[in-house]
Amino acid sequence: MSEPVQGAEPAGRLVAVANQKGGVGKTTTAVNLGAALAEAKRRVLLVDIDPQGNATTHLGLGQAQRRVSFYDVLLQRTDARSAVQATAIAGLDVLPSVVDLSAAEVELARDPERNQRLARVLEPLRAGYDLILVDCPPSLGLLTVNALAAADGVLIPLQCEFFALEGLSMIVRTVDRVRRMNNSKLRIEGIVLTMYDRRNNLSDQVAADVRSFMGARVFETVIPRNVRISEAPSHGQPVQLYDVQCAGAIAYAHLAREYLARLGGPDRRRAA
Repeated sequence: MSEPVQGAEPAGRLVAVANQKGGVGKTTTAVNLGAALAEAKRRVLLVDIDPQGNATTHLGLGQAQRRVSFYDVLLQRTDARSAVQATAIAGLDVLPSVVDLSAAEVELARDPERNQRLARVLEPLRAGYDLILVDCPPSLGLLTVNALAAADGVLIPLQCEFFALEGLSMIVRTVDRVRRMNNSKLRIEGIVLTMYDRRNNLSDQVAADVRSFMGARVFETVIPRNVRISEAPSHGQPVQLYDVQCAGAIAYAHLAREYLARLGGPDRRRAA
């Protein structure tokens, strides 16, 4: 298993936010961590490769604003730069998703290099950002494999509930397989414990079990169950804009700082 990433904080670091299990806070973490990193003066791009497009909606982009999307980019109908859109948070851009992306697996079936398609189409964007976060679908299909094949690292959100370790072992095996077959540089950059409820003994037990199993790969910061986190997507805002003083926003700010500390290296923040 991989150790937490150490060393320099390279420009254009591409990080897949992945877990094949749904309902673990994956999109919530991708959006709110991205926003917190942007508020820490990093240039961040969120790439939504989930056909449900929840990350795109969470950032306030309706269907009418998705005339050019990651689907067009993946099928090489347009270049990636033309599909990127700004968000309400300075320093955070999004490459939106549309439901048509669900057909990508069929449309790319005859491409012998289909697992490398995402890496090729996103390469021109790397120089323009400090971090590129890829919000993956809740599955281990072609789109997620593409993200892992392109990524420098993977962040794994993990819900503090009963089947957490079972799901974790599956995504860890997938990362190991992709590392061996497609992407030797891929590393697990960290596991984020989400939906933590201090009133629930099960949350404490799951957190203890995951830390025992994965050690330092688990972030010290935990993301609590918080109604403001749940409400923010319906307003098309990251929780940092919806309620910056709530426990959820504070937790994601702490997670961003902990993640940047793990990356280490020189401080290359964008200008305010």
